[in-house]
Amino acid sequence: MRTNGQPSGLSMAVRAVMAALAAVLMCGVGVLGIAPPANADAPVTLGGGSGLVVDGDAMCTLTTIGTDNRGDLIGFTSAHCGGPGAVVAAEGAESAGIVGMMVAGNDNLDYAVIQFDPAKVNPVNTVDGFRIDGLGPDPVFGDVACKLGRSTGYSCGVTWGPGKDPGTIVNQVCGQPGDSGAPVTVNNMLVGMIHGAFSEVLPTCVIKFIPLHTPAVTMSFNTQLADITAKGRPGSGFVPVGAS
Repeated sequence: MRTNGQPSGLSMAVRAVMAALAAVLMCGVGVLGIAPPANADAPVTLGGGSGLVVDGDAMCTLTTIGTDNRGDLIGFTSAHCGGPGAVVAAEGAESAGIVGMMVAGNDNLDYAVIQFDPAKVNPVNTVDGFRIDGLGPDPVFGDVACKLGRSTGYSCGVTWGPGKDPGTIVNQVCGQPGDSGAPVTVNNMLVGMIHGAFSEVLPTCVIKFIPLHTPAVTMSFNTQLADITAKGRPGSGFVPVGAS
């Protein structure tokens, strides 16, 4: 009811109540205690040494992550983990779904190139204290190399020199299944990725009563990048995130 064109007291009270209810419903919190709708899942954090799940089955380790000369978010792991078309999820965050896909690879040099979805991945250069500051030259005899794998974690050891196959290096670091693709660094500079064990005579890592373990065969990351660039593949011109 209106009086002289002005709202009545009752009408004004009703409007005030309706406005208050609308404010509560818009906020979704406070009086009713209703949380607002959740946004999309936060990006998963990935860096060199993070665990990967390939095609929902194979467990491997991310070598490094960064950008190529196309501006794409790119990572690497071993080719024996999967080939082009294989989908990649983050270990421990499988609920986030597929975060990348393998788009190129080379079985002989044992590398697989992963293109990640930048909306789903937060790239970092440090995982569990293991840092990658950039790319370094192939290590030589006596250089101390370190690796971080999703299975055996962190280990360091001396470099023995080139392996018998092109692009391979022999380092006294520990590696077991799941560590394939693990980054190998010298002075925090990426030099390679774990390929496999040098010998089956000794354990792959130190175990009780056997204080020695076989060296690991590392694939030279420089050799892999040279092959990628020569073929114009995704990953050409790769620069790790956080490179100094």
